[in-house]
Amino acid sequence: MTDQLTEEFERHRGQLRAVGYRMLGSISEAEDAVQEAWLRLNRTDAASIDNLGGWLTTVTARVCLDMLRSRRSRREESLDTHVPDPVVTGEDGAHGVDPEKQALLADSVGLALLVVLDTLEPAERLAFVLHDMFAVPFGDIAPIVDRSPAAARQLASRARRRVQGADPEPVPDLHRQREVVDAFLSASQGGDFEALLAVLDPDVVLRADVGAGVLGVSQEIRGAATVAGQALLFRSRGGALASRPVLVNGAVGRLNLLDGKPMSLLAFTVHGDRIVRIHILADPHRLAELDLPEA
Repeated sequence: MTDQLTEEFERHRGQLRAVGYRMLGSISEAEDAVQEAWLRLNRTDAASIDNLGGWLTTVTARVCLDMLRSRRSRREESLDTHVPDPVVTGEDGAHGVDPEKQALLADSVGLALLVVLDTLEPAERLAFVLHDMFAVPFGDIAPIVDRSPAAARQLASRARRRVQGADPEPVPDLHRQREVVDAFLSASQGGDFEALLAVLDPDVVLRADVGAGVLGVSQEIRGAATVAGQALLFRSRGGALASRPVLVNGAVGRLNLLDGKPMSLLAFTVHGDRIVRIHILADPHRLAELDLPEA
């Protein structure tokens, strides 16, 4: 493997990780997929590759498709609620964020969207991600999923309808997001049930992934009254926690710590004037592996 080819691969690594992250919702698995693409490149005659970036994207997508199919068969045996890997940055946004995180955060891929992508069939997810997020032509997608270009287009179209119907568009203004989230946190800390209802969408969904932790069980709950009650319950348990603002996949979030150790990460999706999605990651093992910004 020549130094020039190594440099070329490194130049594409950021996009390949971004493809893997959108395909898998896992930073570590995305890195595994990119590493496998590197290994396959080592076993290939590079001189025969006309478009290295396109070739690497295709190979990474194939690897991700295999990983998705394998994961789907495993997850069918589990009823646990899963929250995808978050990308956590400081409250000031992209300023000072390393290029690898910037690639993962491009196009505002929030946790809510990744959760919806998890519900798609693997081939649908691949067609949607490659075409709608990375502008890969259907003629290039078709051989990856063993379909015709027209069938690949249908896969992406079907996925697009499900995404548009299930993923609420967040308010792009971070200042407005903070106002709504701060109102939620203030009402929660003050034990004000009615104020909580005022900032929660009637159909709000809360997903909590605690792994093998001691904070309860992983669960998904729906409805403003139920989520408000859960927020008050968490307040009664979490009085000793310190909390600091962060951005989670580019949206407003909070990192809760106990004695300086991460205990839970909350991500909020604000639509209009209300919170429509709350994602909580409280799995101690996954929290320990996160690349968290300095306080």
